[in-house]
Amino acid sequence: MGRRAYSGIRANQRGSAAVEFALVAPLFLALVFSILEAGWFFFVNSAVEQANATAARLIRTGQAQNAADADGNPIYSKDAFYNEICRVVSTFGDCDKALTVDVSRFASFDALAADISNPVCRDQDDPTIQGAQFSASDYGAQNEIIRVRVCYLYKPVNPALGLKITTNTHGFKELVAQSIFRNEPFED
Repeated sequence: MGRRAYSGIRANQRGSAAVEFALVAPLFLALVFSILEAGWFFFVNSAVEQANATAARLIRTGQAQNAADADGNPIYSKDAFYNEICRVVSTFGDCDKALTVDVSRFASFDALAADISNPVCRDQDDPTIQGAQFSASDYGAQNEIIRVRVCYLYKPVNPALGLKITTNTHGFKELVAQSIFRNEPFED
């Protein structure tokens, strides 16, 4: 009798592992996917920051203002400058729908401080917003104060998990990178 009771308890224990797995697996998978979502978000954010830094360096050092092809045509026109940034972030989505670049120049840091405008970002509700919110003349000359802002619309993979980041009405997070600097002395 004792042997039979023992084998019955043992049979009941075999099913307990499946029950425990069924209870723990969803929580474990949610944790794993949350970590992956957070990692991907910070990776995309880092790429947007790097694209902004690279673009700002082209202006700050005078390369955007002075670079020309063999015929003397400027290399970094408005579209070429925009495409330079798009080249970095295009891995994450369509630049024509997600990327906005704004370059502004200011006469002084006081004028810059007085500008409290929000960054312009693409919007599905307003198709008139262009990706390049500047002209090549906004690159400025030597010693001018320049602000470069890049806005990229990031779509969370699974908004229910992860960072619980606030998004716009269409479910996109606006990742904004900004650089403010005074152009270096460079040859015109």
